[in-house]
Amino acid sequence: MHPPENLANELSELLGEALLEPQEFRGQLSLVVQPQSVLAVCQKLKGAGFDLLAALTAVDYWPKQPRFRVDYRLYSLKRNQFVGLKVSLAEDQLELPSVEPAYPNANWHEREVFDMFGIRFSGHSDLRRILMPFEWEGHPLRKDYPLGYEEVQFSFNFDEIERRKKYVKD
Repeated sequence: MHPPENLANELSELLGEALLEPQEFRGQLSLVVQPQSVLAVCQKLKGAGFDLLAALTAVDYWPKQPRFRVDYRLYSLKRNQFVGLKVSLAEDQLELPSVEPAYPNANWHEREVFDMFGIRFSGHSDLRRILMPFEWEGHPLRKDYPLGYEEVQFSFNFDEIERRKKYVKD
């Protein structure tokens, strides 16, 4: 296993200008990259032995700007090491190139990020909702999404809640 600073130097040489800055936290290396070069970076990292896309998710930092960040976690079986990619997106530019050509399992991860946050992935083979119903409006993991509330049923409010429940009629 390479120390994070050695890996950072190695990957800085490999990625060149696509890498904005390496960050190390608790022994884990993360690379901040430009949105338009995320696919090229993933292809280079796959060639360097990071052969598994372990996770892909997003974070909403509303009201801060840039509002969104997409996080990728890549794993190298040979090195037994993770590396993260961080890509920041402004609210008016919610599109990234799909990393599906480099990591085919990105298909489902990207669909989930699209469904929950509304971030589009250009070049994706089947970008559609995966968790919410197709007719659903909005993206539930955005911080400006309205919260829903359903009162919990207990013995003291059983009758009141029971009257409000929707049951299938015969």
